[in-house]
Amino acid sequence: MLSCSRVFNLLLNNLQPGNGSLVPMKILFIGDIVGQGGRTAVHRLLPEIVREYGIDFCIANGENAAGGLGITPQIAQQLLEDRIDVITSGNHIWDKKEILDFISTERRLLRPANYPKAPGHSAEVYTAESGEKVGVLNLSGRIYMAPLECPFRTALVKISELQRECSTIIVDFHAEATSEKQAMGWYLDGEVSAVVGTHTHVQTADATILPKGTAYVTDVGMTGPFDSVIGIEKDIAIQKFLTQMPYKFQVAKMDLRLSGVVIEVESSTGLARNIQRLQISL
Repeated sequence: MLSCSRVFNLLLNNLQPGNGSLVPMKILFIGDIVGQGGRTAVHRLLPEIVREYGIDFCIANGENAAGGLGITPQIAQQLLEDRIDVITSGNHIWDKKEILDFISTERRLLRPANYPKAPGHSAEVYTAESGEKVGVLNLSGRIYMAPLECPFRTALVKISELQRECSTIIVDFHAEATSEKQAMGWYLDGEVSAVVGTHTHVQTADATILPKGTAYVTDVGMTGPFDSVIGIEKDIAIQKFLTQMPYKFQVAKMDLRLSGVVIEVESSTGLARNIQRLQISL
């Protein structure tokens, strides 16, 4: 059942001029951008994807954009200039220390909301080119990851805040365990437009619209070199598994692809009509 605040928000939106259009808003979510190869794929493929699919708003997870670990202010700015509207992140957001000052002031770069005390923004409302409002929430899982605050309880608090301003809400759940991601999808069904899983770098084939109207996919996949082990040079990753000795990971360079999903959202209700997986080779 929809919360009282969401019902009230939907009623308000239905009264706004221009809402209730038969043309849904199209939101592109790009999977984890890994290294220079991932950035190159975005730079070269995104303009055509925006044109072909009529994208109104673009979100991308960028926490691995700087050499496979973290993101720098310069790289974040480059991605924003490449037509990405919002960059989400996850457990590697703090790997480049120079990001601390940048994330404190740049509201288009999000960190997981369930970090107990951290700089930066985690849930914001943005305006698409069409003039429609889009809320974006970033969360981190806890299974096989850092013991952060509860993502489920955090989600309810943040979503309630976003619903005061908009009906369309996209959640990036950056988590390891499939079970935790699926549970979050069911937990938020009908409350948000989409729950999109990130972190594992392997696109899953379970994109669907849940019964109450929330689009869901366990993992949107990776944008970067597919001739690799989740973005890392194959030989290095194999030696790590064979020997259990420390190796310095290097981002691979070959077979660049962009992975993502296109989500169609009815603006007057904030519920999803369709979700389509993309995987495009450079």
